[in-house]
Amino acid sequence: MEQPLLYYSTNLKAEAVPFNQALLTGQAPDRGLYLPQSIPQISQDNIFQYSGLPYHEIAFDVIYRFLNGVIAEDELRALVKDAYNYPVPLEKVYDRKYIMRLDQGPTASFKDFAARMMGRLMQYYLKKSGKKLLILTATSGDTGSAVASAFYGLDNIQVVVLFPRMEVTDRQRKQMTTMGKNVHVLALDAKFDDCQWLVKQAFSDPDLQQLDLSSANSINIGRLIPQIVYYFYAFSQLRLENHPERIIFSVPSGNFGDMMGGIFAMKMGLPVKKFIIATNENDEFPAYLSSGKYEKIEPSRNCISSAMNVGHPSNLARLVALYGGMMDEKGTIHQPADLELMRREIFSVSISDQQTRDVMRNAYKDYQLILEPHGAVGWAGLAAYLDRNPLDNKAEQLCVSLETAHPAKFPEEIIRLTGLEPPLPKSLEGLEGKPEFVTALQLDYQDFKKFLLDTF
Repeated sequence: MEQPLLYYSTNLKAEAVPFNQALLTGQAPDRGLYLPQSIPQISQDNIFQYSGLPYHEIAFDVIYRFLNGVIAEDELRALVKDAYNYPVPLEKVYDRKYIMRLDQGPTASFKDFAARMMGRLMQYYLKKSGKKLLILTATSGDTGSAVASAFYGLDNIQVVVLFPRMEVTDRQRKQMTTMGKNVHVLALDAKFDDCQWLVKQAFSDPDLQQLDLSSANSINIGRLIPQIVYYFYAFSQLRLENHPERIIFSVPSGNFGDMMGGIFAMKMGLPVKKFIIATNENDEFPAYLSSGKYEKIEPSRNCISSAMNVGHPSNLARLVALYGGMMDEKGTIHQPADLELMRREIFSVSISDQQTRDVMRNAYKDYQLILEPHGAVGWAGLAAYLDRNPLDNKAEQLCVSLETAHPAKFPEEIIRLTGLEPPLPKSLEGLEGKPEFVTALQLDYQDFKKFLLDTF
């Protein structure tokens, strides 16, 4: 095996470490986020060879470039094949405009792509070292259930999930709270940003070091790397033979982990014409891209696309770093990013709840396209971009908008707007009758710390 790629902290005050150490640590000791010291490149010929390959083979080729030197090729190939045993539909809407449905995994969310791979990698390294981990994860909806599913029943990993009690749907909540065993769920009368703050406080608390804490949020680089893959997959399956072209992606964005996977893909060589970052009414990033001034939204605004109710995206520090700047964990910019380059490569727009509902209603009326609120924000973002950029608004322009959760997770809005009850996938069947295991907690760090020390 080659010398492993090293990962540095966005706060620039921690030692660079190999992937396995960055994965198991989660957040760097200086409270920064890990990034690779160099970004592996994939040639156009190599990308073209992905066409027609099954998803897991593309996943292996992309992921191995980040892990070479810390895992054997055959072992990673087996883990990847085991993780990705479900389809990734690319649904044509009109012309060459597609929806990529990332909702076919075991918890019906795009978070399965990251959590399943990360869980397998963590288990692989823990078995080799004989260590145990306590995973702390804040969720605004789907991360909690995906992480709980990926780590459920593992005897060397305990999981604590924190969620804002009033900002997830019943089905999202029950996917987390009906598991039990090594999955511990905490409900807070708070915002997602508050839950994430508690987790970050715990990571930097020396009194908790003996608990061997790690994260399964997208602050963990192990979450981001698997999310690079589906951008390569979409392009390779939809590109025209013998025809040079660049793709436009629209990504509904909250904590910016999904979007960062796409930016990585572009920086690795994927021919992307534009990345559309579509947010809900939490518009801190569109405002930053426009003005160059970053201001957190505190408290975050409660929108129907609840998983995107984030007033300060953790992964924004990574985005700023990739564009030559430096932002700390509190959102203070110490070194400005190259905003001109960022604006050339990224378009960002905020979509209101009213616009989200209009898009859900009209997509079904015009195209029989069923969108849940998050996917509707992405589709609305694509429409806004094409409306403002007529040179790209052509039938032959390839565009893919991401649908990040199964519509059946948000039945009330869909029924009200379309009159249609979305069919229930097998992963969501039978939740109603299961007992829930959940602990109510105040938004108080000392209470959270006491829970961790008393329980573990």
